Amino acid sequence: MTTASPSHPYIRRLYSATEPLLALNNDHAIELSALTLTEFDKLIRESFYAATISEADALIIAFDQSSRYDHTNFLWFRAYFEKERHDKFVYVDRVVTSAGARGKGYARTLYMNLFEHAKDAGHDRVVCEVNLDPPNPVSDAFHASLDFSEVGRAVIHNGAKTVRYLLCHL
Repeated sequence: MTTASPSHPYIRRLYSATEPLLALNNDHAIELSALTLTEFDKLIRESFYAATISEADALIIAFDQSSRYDHTNFLWFRAYFEKERHDKFVYVDRVVTSAGARGKGYARTLYMNLFEHAKDAGHDRVVCEVNLDPPNPVSDAFHASLDFSEVGRAVIHNGAKTVRYLLCHL
């Protein structure tokens, strides 16, 4: 059995939603968007990769290019890669760490695990978006530390948000 330690947290793949993870998601609805348990469960079940650390200390959900996901940001990347003539990518839909678990490197640990999973599946690009307005400077700095770079911007949700589209080459 694998044991976890603060420097090597235990990552558990997700195949369905739980109430604690839904609460973690909805506690960060400004950045992620609030969901019902049914909606959250559908995201996890249809994802390319979903994982958590602890019961609800951190969460990541990602889709690949073949997903049926129809969110605005995912569709932006699908169109972007069609223009670039590159047919494979992994889109990080959401990554979040609970207030009590911040500073422990859990988001980075989840990303590193996603990168390994993506490479094993033949992907060489991981993408995401980060809010520009309302601003999310912590997420901007975090993604920059992982070598993500901006490839575009968009105003979404009838002008309620402006996002930066980011790309990381694996």
